[in-house]
Amino acid sequence: MHEAGLATTALEIAADHARRRGAARVHRLTLRVGDLSGVAPEALRFALDALSPGTPAAGAAFDIEVVSVECHCPACDRPFRPADVIYACPACGRISSDVRQGHELELVSLEVS
Repeated sequence: MHEAGLATTALEIAADHARRRGAARVHRLTLRVGDLSGVAPEALRFALDALSPGTPAAGAAFDIEVVSVECHCPACDRPFRPADVIYACPACGRISSDVRQGHELELVSLEVS
């Protein structure tokens, strides 16, 4: 489960950020996870909950924003969300390889005190 490694890294970043700000506690940690990132959001949440005790993020709220896949159609020059694993534009049917979002794995925000 690589989510445990990702959770460990996120908690280390949060603790480092809190230390640099003179804060002792992390109250909230928000992550953005794309559907194509290979990360299971619930497994990541479980890992964060399991690994946070004993860290500055113990008892913190962990928000995970799931980012849907969004492609761009070069023929229609517009974004679209594919209905399945074949990224065909719903307007013209052209298959697109221009994936604009869905690969994200980002630490978006921290609340510390």
